[in-house]
Amino acid sequence: MTDYKAIVTEYGSPLYAYSKNVIIKNISLLKNSLDFGRSSFFYAMKANSNISILHIIRQQGFGVDCVSIGEMKTALKCDFSPDRIRFTPSFVNHEEIEFAINKKIQISLDNLSLLGWISNHHPDFKVGIRINPSVMAGAYVKTSVGHAKAKFGIGVEHLDEILKFADDGNVKINGLHIHSGSDILEASQFMQAVEVLLQVAPKFKNLEYIDLGSGFKVPYYPGDKQTDLVDLGHAIKSRFTAFCSVYGKDLNLIFEPGKIVISEAGKFLVTVTGVKTNGGVTFAGVDSGFNHLIRPMFYGAYHHISNISNPEGPVKMYDIVGDICETDTFASSREINEIRVGDILCFDNAGAYCYSMASPYNSRPRPAEILIDENGNDRLIRRRETLDDIWNLQV
Repeated sequence: MTDYKAIVTEYGSPLYAYSKNVIIKNISLLKNSLDFGRSSFFYAMKANSNISILHIIRQQGFGVDCVSIGEMKTALKCDFSPDRIRFTPSFVNHEEIEFAINKKIQISLDNLSLLGWISNHHPDFKVGIRINPSVMAGAYVKTSVGHAKAKFGIGVEHLDEILKFADDGNVKINGLHIHSGSDILEASQFMQAVEVLLQVAPKFKNLEYIDLGSGFKVPYYPGDKQTDLVDLGHAIKSRFTAFCSVYGKDLNLIFEPGKIVISEAGKFLVTVTGVKTNGGVTFAGVDSGFNHLIRPMFYGAYHHISNISNPEGPVKMYDIVGDICETDTFASSREINEIRVGDILCFDNAGAYCYSMASPYNSRPRPAEILIDENGNDRLIRRRETLDDIWNLQV
């Protein structure tokens, strides 16, 4: 059992802590559920791009899915070979596309103007196409990215325009890709988008892969549900096998898991700086804010919070708030064991889209990150930011 209070004593607060064992456990779950012999996994590194985390991902046989030139350069720095990197951009400039082409990294294009640019400048380079399946999926509107009005992907209504590029021989399309949203619980909802993709796929004659993205739900609180990956795996295998038989070729199947790999592995540790009551509401303030963890304020994400300094104390009702000059409420009307000044609170599911979305807002430095290895030993994997770092950023 990890002693997070001792870890805070050693490294300070606020602090992100990640478990290597949990990362490996989640990767094993994905492999056991979704590997059909022709399956490949590319970790969506936007979830958490700490270099030490990426080394674990690579050692477990995963590639990485990137969304920027910075992420591609980070992946190369971490010794991912170009064939183990995928680039899934949205409205990026031509410099980023050129970088991927020069490094021979697979690209999934999601707009017709880039298809036109590829046909004029790199007609021999194979590209994938991200299809918008017009499916609303996931737990939050802001993270549902496959609906008809989303900025992502090319809508199926533009299928003839895509095919014209391929039929004219100016663009070599070697794969199709979808990603519908985050926290998709039901296999039937995920398969709805898969079906859209497999219905249009036979129109493309030179496919090498089908990329189903990810978006699998993780549990956020005790008793919460998660995607039944075994059930989903059976559904995907059956449908994909039937598709390949009709297509006349065994294609590769790609998954791009992010949150499900790293979310549960992360803890966010903060120190209580004050407790007060206003208007009948008891506020517990901590030494952090949405500058360090924005998900609850950004799209209403839930993080289970426990008082690890007083786990047996009487349960009371609190709003957990931050120390920046904004309404930065982590949780409202949350039942937690009695909170006192100086207590350490632990936020669960802090591995994905937490540090990676942090900022130095209010000139408050970003936290440190530590990794707990398979033997329970902890080490610093990113030092705490300083004001000097912030000042240099502002020069």
